[in-house]
Amino acid sequence: MTRSKANLRKIIHVDMDAFYAAVEQRDNPLLRGKAIAVGALPEQRGVVMTASYEARQFGIHSAMPSRTAILRCPHLIFVKPRFDVYKAVSADIRKIFFDYTDLVEPLSLDEAYLDVTVDKQGMGSAVAIAQHIKHRIKESLHLTASAGVSINKFLAKMASDIQKPDGLYLISPEQAEGFLEQLPIESFYGIGPATATKMKAYGIATGADLKQWERTRLIATFGKAGDHYYRIVRAEDNRPVNPNRIRKSIGSERSFSKDLRRREDLDAALVKIAQEVHQRLTQNQHYGYTITLKIKYGNYETITRSRTLDSLIREPEAILQLSRNLLSAHIDPSRPVRLLGITISNLENPQVFQQLTLDLAIEKEYR
Repeated sequence: MTRSKANLRKIIHVDMDAFYAAVEQRDNPLLRGKAIAVGALPEQRGVVMTASYEARQFGIHSAMPSRTAILRCPHLIFVKPRFDVYKAVSADIRKIFFDYTDLVEPLSLDEAYLDVTVDKQGMGSAVAIAQHIKHRIKESLHLTASAGVSINKFLAKMASDIQKPDGLYLISPEQAEGFLEQLPIESFYGIGPATATKMKAYGIATGADLKQWERTRLIATFGKAGDHYYRIVRAEDNRPVNPNRIRKSIGSERSFSKDLRRREDLDAALVKIAQEVHQRLTQNQHYGYTITLKIKYGNYETITRSRTLDSLIREPEAILQLSRNLLSAHIDPSRPVRLLGITISNLENPQVFQQLTLDLAIEKEYR
Protein backbone atom coordinates (compact mmCIF):
# COMPACT_ATOMS: atom_id res chain seq x y z
CA MET A 1 0.00 0.00 0.00
CA THR A 2 1.33 3.41 -0.97
CA ARG A 3 1.11 6.08 1.71
CA SER A 4 1.92 9.76 1.55
CA LYS A 5 4.39 10.58 4.31
CA ALA A 6 2.80 14.00 4.67
CA ASN A 7 -0.45 12.33 5.79
CA LEU A 8 1.08 9.79 8.16
CA ARG A 9 0.40 10.05 11.86
CA LYS A 10 2.89 9.31 14.64
CA ILE A 11 1.22 7.16 17.27
CA ILE A 12 2.74 5.82 20.49
CA HIS A 13 1.15 3.14 22.64
CA VAL A 14 2.57 3.11 26.17
CA ASP A 15 1.89 0.05 28.29
CA MET A 16 3.19 -0.19 31.84
CA ASP A 17 4.93 -3.47 32.68
CA ALA A 18 2.97 -5.64 35.15
CA PHE A 19 1.70 -2.36 36.56
CA TYR A 20 -0.07 -3.32 39.82
CA ALA A 21 2.58 -5.90 40.69
CA ALA A 22 5.40 -3.50 39.81
CA VAL A 23 3.97 -0.80 42.09
CA GLU A 24 3.74 -3.31 44.95
CA GLN A 25 7.34 -4.45 44.41
CA ARG A 26 8.50 -0.85 44.22
CA ASP A 27 6.80 0.08 47.48
CA ASN A 28 7.75 -3.07 49.40
CA PRO A 29 11.41 -4.11 49.04
CA LEU A 30 10.57 -7.55 50.50
CA LEU A 31 8.55 -8.33 47.38
CA ARG A 32 11.26 -7.46 44.87
CA GLY A 33 12.45 -10.38 42.81
CA LYS A 34 9.60 -12.53 44.16
CA ALA A 35 6.73 -14.23 42.37
CA ILE A 36 3.74 -12.14 43.40
CA ALA A 37 0.13 -11.86 42.28
CA VAL A 38 -2.13 -8.89 42.93
CA GLY A 39 -5.61 -10.22 43.59
CA ALA A 40 -7.76 -12.34 45.86
CA LEU A 41 -6.34 -15.09 48.02
CA PRO A 42 -7.02 -18.67 46.85
CA GLU A 43 -9.42 -19.26 49.77
CA GLN A 44 -11.39 -16.21 48.63
CA ARG A 45 -12.00 -17.88 45.27
CA GLY A 46 -11.01 -14.82 43.28
CA VAL A 47 -8.71 -14.27 40.33
CA VAL A 48 -5.26 -12.87 39.63
CA MET A 49 -5.40 -9.26 38.47
CA THR A 50 -1.71 -8.87 37.63
CA ALA A 51 1.28 -11.15 38.11
CA SER A 52 4.91 -10.10 38.40
CA TYR A 53 7.29 -11.29 35.71
CA GLU A 54 8.80 -13.71 38.22
CA ALA A 55 5.34 -15.28 38.56
CA ARG A 56 4.70 -15.30 34.83
CA GLN A 57 7.56 -17.74 34.42
CA PHE A 58 5.24 -20.31 36.01
CA GLY A 59 2.47 -19.61 33.50
CA ILE A 60 0.50 -17.33 35.79
CA HIS A 61 -1.48 -14.58 34.09
CA SER A 62 -4.29 -12.11 34.72
CA ALA A 63 -7.83 -13.50 35.06
CA MET A 64 -6.45 -16.88 36.17
CA PRO A 65 -8.29 -18.30 39.22
CA SER A 66 -6.16 -17.80 42.32
CA ARG A 67 -6.50 -21.48 43.19
CA THR A 68 -4.99 -22.46 39.86
CA ALA A 69 -2.18 -19.94 40.30
CA ILE A 70 -1.11 -21.29 43.69
CA LEU A 71 -1.04 -24.84 42.28
CA ARG A 72 1.32 -23.72 39.52
CA CYS A 73 3.52 -21.74 41.89
CA PRO A 74 3.21 -22.88 45.55
CA HIS A 75 5.49 -20.06 46.77
CA LEU A 76 3.38 -17.37 45.05
CA ILE A 77 2.77 -14.32 47.26
CA PHE A 78 -0.70 -12.77 47.02
CA VAL A 79 -1.00 -9.02 47.56
CA LYS A 80 -4.26 -7.17 48.15
CA PRO A 81 -4.82 -4.49 45.47
CA ARG A 82 -4.50 -0.80 46.42
CA PHE A 83 -6.48 1.02 43.75
CA ASP A 84 -6.06 4.43 45.35
CA VAL A 85 -2.29 4.08 44.95
CA TYR A 86 -2.53 2.77 41.37
CA LYS A 87 -4.80 5.67 40.39
CA ALA A 88 -2.39 8.20 41.88
CA VAL A 89 0.59 6.67 40.05
CA SER A 90 -1.44 6.56 36.82
CA ALA A 91 -2.19 10.28 37.19
CA ASP A 92 1.54 11.00 37.56
CA ILE A 93 2.25 9.02 34.39
CA ARG A 94 -0.34 10.97 32.43
CA LYS A 95 1.20 14.24 33.55
CA ILE A 96 4.38 13.11 31.82
CA PHE A 97 2.42 12.25 28.66
CA PHE A 98 0.91 15.74 28.50
CA ASP A 99 4.37 17.30 28.38
CA TYR A 100 4.70 15.81 24.89
CA THR A 101 1.19 15.95 23.44
CA ASP A 102 -2.34 17.05 24.25
CA LEU A 103 -3.75 14.04 22.39
CA VAL A 104 -3.66 11.35 25.08
CA GLU A 105 -6.27 8.57 25.12
CA PRO A 106 -6.11 6.47 28.31
CA LEU A 107 -7.33 2.90 27.87
CA SER A 108 -6.92 1.97 31.52
CA LEU A 109 -4.75 2.93 34.48
CA ASP A 110 -1.71 1.33 32.87
CA GLU A 111 -1.89 2.08 29.15
CA ALA A 112 -2.64 4.90 26.74
CA TYR A 113 -2.35 6.05 23.14
CA LEU A 114 -0.48 9.25 22.32
CA ASP A 115 -0.64 11.09 19.01
CA VAL A 116 2.66 12.95 18.68
CA THR A 117 2.22 14.02 15.06
CA VAL A 118 2.25 17.57 16.42
CA ASP A 119 5.50 17.61 18.36
CA LYS A 120 5.19 19.87 21.45
CA GLN A 121 8.84 19.46 22.38
CA GLY A 122 10.17 19.82 18.82
CA MET A 123 12.08 16.55 19.09
CA GLY A 124 11.31 15.50 15.53
CA SER A 125 11.02 11.78 16.22
CA ALA A 126 8.25 9.68 17.74
CA VAL A 127 10.85 7.10 18.80
CA ALA A 128 12.84 9.80 20.62
CA ILE A 129 9.66 10.96 22.36
CA ALA A 130 8.88 7.40 23.45
CA GLN A 131 12.43 7.02 24.78
CA HIS A 132 12.10 10.24 26.77
CA ILE A 133 8.76 9.16 28.24
CA LYS A 134 10.12 5.77 29.27
CA HIS A 135 13.19 7.39 30.83
CA ARG A 136 11.13 9.89 32.83
CA ILE A 137 8.77 7.19 34.12
CA LYS A 138 11.75 5.13 35.26
CA GLU A 139 13.61 8.07 36.82
CA SER A 140 10.69 9.73 38.60
CA LEU A 141 8.39 6.81 39.40
CA HIS A 142 10.85 3.88 39.46
CA LEU A 143 8.67 1.82 37.12
CA THR A 144 9.21 0.51 33.61
CA ALA A 145 7.01 0.92 30.57
CA SER A 146 7.01 -0.62 27.12
CA ALA A 147 6.19 1.48 24.08
CA GLY A 148 5.17 0.80 20.51
CA VAL A 149 5.53 3.39 17.75
CA SER A 150 3.81 3.30 14.39
CA ILE A 151 1.44 5.02 11.96
CA ASN A 152 -1.83 3.99 13.62
CA LYS A 153 -3.28 2.72 16.88
CA PHE A 154 -3.52 -0.94 15.88
CA LEU A 155 0.14 -1.19 14.86
CA ALA A 156 1.35 0.82 17.86
CA LYS A 157 -0.56 -1.53 20.17
CA MET A 158 0.99 -4.55 18.46
CA ALA A 159 4.47 -3.01 18.66
CA SER A 160 4.34 -2.27 22.39
CA ASP A 161 3.99 -5.96 23.19
CA ILE A 162 6.98 -7.17 21.16
CA GLN A 163 9.91 -6.43 23.48
CA LYS A 164 8.27 -6.45 26.92
CA PRO A 165 9.29 -5.65 29.56
CA ASP A 166 10.96 -2.24 29.27
CA GLY A 167 10.77 -2.45 25.49
CA LEU A 168 10.54 -0.02 22.61
CA TYR A 169 9.64 -1.16 19.12
CA LEU A 170 9.02 0.75 15.89
CA ILE A 171 6.89 -0.51 13.01
CA SER A 172 7.70 1.93 10.22
CA PRO A 173 5.35 2.65 7.29
CA GLU A 174 7.58 0.58 5.01
CA GLN A 175 7.54 -2.38 7.42
CA ALA A 176 3.84 -2.34 8.30
CA GLU A 177 2.29 -4.75 5.81
CA GLY A 178 5.29 -7.11 5.77
CA PHE A 179 5.20 -7.27 9.57
CA LEU A 180 1.52 -8.20 9.54
CA GLU A 181 1.88 -10.75 6.75
CA GLN A 182 4.40 -12.85 8.70
CA LEU A 183 2.49 -12.65 11.97
CA PRO A 184 0.74 -15.79 13.29
CA ILE A 185 -2.99 -15.18 13.22
CA GLU A 186 -3.37 -15.74 16.97
CA SER A 187 -0.89 -12.89 17.59
CA PHE A 188 -3.16 -10.29 16.01
CA TYR A 189 -4.52 -7.98 18.69
CA GLY A 190 -8.29 -8.49 18.80
CA ILE A 191 -8.30 -12.04 17.43
CA GLY A 192 -9.05 -14.34 20.34
CA PRO A 193 -8.45 -18.08 20.67
CA ALA A 194 -11.91 -19.07 19.37
CA THR A 195 -11.63 -16.89 16.25
CA ALA A 196 -8.04 -18.03 15.64
CA THR A 197 -9.15 -21.66 15.78
CA LYS A 198 -11.96 -20.95 13.31
CA MET A 199 -9.57 -19.13 10.98
CA LYS A 200 -7.09 -21.99 11.04
CA ALA A 201 -9.89 -24.37 10.10
CA TYR A 202 -10.27 -22.25 6.95
CA GLY A 203 -6.53 -22.34 6.28
CA ILE A 204 -5.76 -18.89 7.72
CA ALA A 205 -2.62 -19.38 9.82
CA THR A 206 -0.78 -16.08 9.17
CA GLY A 207 -1.47 -12.53 8.12
CA ALA A 208 -0.44 -13.46 4.59
CA ASP A 209 -3.16 -16.12 4.52
CA LEU A 210 -5.72 -13.64 5.80
CA LYS A 211 -4.71 -11.13 3.16
CA GLN A 212 -5.69 -13.58 0.40
CA TRP A 213 -9.33 -13.40 1.39
CA GLU A 214 -11.67 -10.87 -0.24
CA ARG A 215 -13.64 -8.52 1.95
CA THR A 216 -17.02 -10.03 1.00
CA ARG A 217 -15.86 -13.54 1.85
CA LEU A 218 -14.49 -12.46 5.22
CA ILE A 219 -17.78 -10.72 6.08
CA ALA A 220 -19.79 -13.74 4.96
CA THR A 221 -17.64 -16.04 7.12
CA PHE A 222 -16.94 -13.91 10.20
CA GLY A 223 -19.78 -11.38 10.17
CA LYS A 224 -19.17 -7.66 10.66
CA ALA A 225 -15.74 -8.39 12.12
CA GLY A 226 -14.71 -9.60 8.67
CA ASP A 227 -14.42 -6.01 7.45
CA HIS A 228 -12.16 -5.23 10.40
CA TYR A 229 -9.93 -8.21 9.61
CA TYR A 230 -9.72 -7.13 5.98
CA ARG A 231 -8.49 -3.67 6.95
CA ILE A 232 -6.09 -4.46 9.79
CA VAL A 233 -4.06 -6.98 7.80
CA ARG A 234 -3.49 -4.15 5.30
CA ALA A 235 -2.41 -1.83 8.14
CA GLU A 236 -5.53 0.30 7.71
CA ASP A 237 -6.69 1.91 10.94
CA ASN A 238 -7.97 5.48 10.79
CA ARG A 239 -9.22 5.70 14.37
CA PRO A 240 -8.08 8.99 15.91
CA VAL A 241 -6.48 9.24 19.33
CA ASN A 242 -9.42 10.58 21.31
CA PRO A 243 -8.53 12.51 24.48
CA ASN A 244 -12.23 12.77 25.36
CA ARG A 245 -12.87 9.05 25.19
CA ILE A 246 -15.89 8.19 27.30
CA ARG A 247 -16.13 4.93 29.17
CA LYS A 248 -18.68 2.56 27.69
CA SER A 249 -19.74 1.11 31.02
CA ILE A 250 -19.25 1.39 34.77
CA GLY A 251 -19.76 -1.52 37.11
CA SER A 252 -18.67 -3.66 40.01
CA GLU A 253 -18.73 -7.35 40.84
CA ARG A 254 -17.92 -9.59 43.78
CA SER A 255 -16.69 -13.17 44.04
CA PHE A 256 -17.74 -15.02 47.19
CA SER A 257 -15.45 -17.14 49.36
CA LYS A 258 -18.34 -19.62 49.65
CA ASP A 259 -21.07 -20.09 47.08
CA LEU A 260 -24.28 -18.31 48.05
CA ARG A 261 -27.57 -20.20 48.05
CA ARG A 262 -29.94 -18.21 50.25
CA ARG A 263 -31.84 -15.34 48.69
CA GLU A 264 -31.17 -13.04 51.65
CA ASP A 265 -27.40 -13.53 51.19
CA LEU A 266 -27.66 -12.73 47.49
CA ASP A 267 -29.70 -9.64 48.28
CA ALA A 268 -27.17 -8.45 50.86
CA ALA A 269 -24.43 -8.81 48.24
CA LEU A 270 -26.50 -6.85 45.71
CA VAL A 271 -26.89 -3.99 48.19
CA LYS A 272 -23.11 -3.59 48.53
CA ILE A 273 -22.48 -3.93 44.80
CA ALA A 274 -25.20 -1.40 43.95
CA GLN A 275 -23.65 1.08 46.39
CA GLU A 276 -20.23 0.66 44.78
CA VAL A 277 -21.67 1.13 41.28
CA HIS A 278 -23.49 4.30 42.33
CA GLN A 279 -20.31 5.68 43.89
CA ARG A 280 -18.35 5.04 40.67
CA LEU A 281 -21.07 6.60 38.52
CA THR A 282 -21.01 9.70 40.70
CA GLN A 283 -17.21 9.91 40.62
CA ASN A 284 -17.20 9.69 36.82
CA GLN A 285 -20.20 12.06 36.50
CA HIS A 286 -21.81 9.67 34.04
CA TYR A 287 -25.04 7.71 34.34
CA GLY A 288 -26.59 5.19 32.01
CA TYR A 289 -29.82 3.90 30.51
CA THR A 290 -28.94 0.18 30.57
CA ILE A 291 -28.35 -2.03 33.60
CA THR A 292 -26.85 -5.51 33.31
CA LEU A 293 -26.80 -8.17 36.00
CA LYS A 294 -24.07 -10.82 35.87
CA ILE A 295 -24.51 -14.17 37.60
CA LYS A 296 -21.75 -16.77 37.79
CA TYR A 297 -22.77 -20.12 39.20
CA GLY A 298 -20.61 -22.52 41.19
CA ASN A 299 -19.62 -24.44 38.06
CA TYR A 300 -18.38 -21.16 36.47
CA GLU A 301 -21.31 -20.96 34.03
CA THR A 302 -22.07 -17.26 33.55
CA ILE A 303 -25.22 -15.50 32.40
CA THR A 304 -25.92 -11.79 31.89
CA ARG A 305 -29.33 -10.17 31.69
CA SER A 306 -30.04 -6.52 30.85
CA ARG A 307 -32.80 -3.94 30.90
CA THR A 308 -32.81 -0.54 29.19
CA LEU A 309 -34.88 2.36 30.50
CA ASP A 310 -36.08 5.57 28.86
CA SER A 311 -34.52 7.67 31.64
CA LEU A 312 -31.06 7.69 33.22
CA ILE A 313 -30.43 5.24 36.05
CA ARG A 314 -28.98 7.53 38.71
CA GLU A 315 -30.17 6.77 42.23
CA PRO A 316 -28.75 3.89 44.31
CA GLU A 317 -32.30 2.73 45.10
CA ALA A 318 -33.06 2.39 41.39
CA ILE A 319 -29.85 0.45 40.73
CA LEU A 320 -30.66 -1.93 43.57
CA GLN A 321 -34.32 -2.46 42.68
CA LEU A 322 -33.60 -3.07 38.99
CA SER A 323 -30.89 -5.55 39.94
CA ARG A 324 -33.29 -7.32 42.30
CA ASN A 325 -35.87 -7.55 39.53
CA LEU A 326 -33.36 -9.06 37.11
CA LEU A 327 -32.18 -11.50 39.78
CA SER A 328 -35.72 -12.64 40.58
CA ALA A 329 -36.56 -13.10 36.91
CA HIS A 330 -33.45 -14.98 35.83
CA ILE A 331 -31.78 -16.71 38.79
CA ASP A 332 -31.93 -20.49 39.01
CA PRO A 333 -32.75 -20.91 42.74
CA SER A 334 -31.51 -24.49 42.77
CA ARG A 335 -27.94 -23.52 41.87
CA PRO A 336 -25.26 -21.95 44.12
CA VAL A 337 -23.83 -18.59 43.03
CA ARG A 338 -20.11 -17.75 43.22
CA LEU A 339 -20.22 -14.20 41.72
CA LEU A 340 -22.63 -11.32 41.19
CA GLY A 341 -22.01 -8.15 39.20
CA ILE A 342 -23.87 -5.01 38.17
CA THR A 343 -22.92 -2.86 35.19
CA ILE A 344 -24.43 0.38 33.92
CA SER A 345 -23.90 1.18 30.24
CA ASN A 346 -25.24 3.46 27.50
CA LEU A 347 -23.64 6.28 29.49
CA GLU A 348 -24.29 10.00 29.39
CA ASN A 349 -23.11 13.06 31.30
CA PRO A 350 -26.35 14.76 32.41
CA GLN A 351 -24.57 18.04 33.15
CA VAL A 352 -23.48 18.31 29.52
CA PHE A 353 -27.04 17.59 28.40
CA GLN A 354 -28.48 20.15 30.81
CA GLN A 355 -26.01 22.80 29.63
CA LEU A 356 -26.87 22.09 25.99
CA THR A 357 -30.59 22.41 26.79
CA LEU A 358 -29.94 25.71 28.59
CA ASP A 359 -27.87 27.04 25.68
CA LEU A 360 -30.64 26.17 23.22
CA ALA A 361 -33.23 27.82 25.43
CA ILE A 362 -31.17 31.02 25.68
CA GLU A 363 -30.59 31.02 21.93
CA LYS A 364 -34.34 30.63 21.32
CA GLU A 365 -35.15 33.42 23.79
CA TYR A 366 -32.93 35.94 21.97
CA ARG A 367 -33.88 35.11 18.41
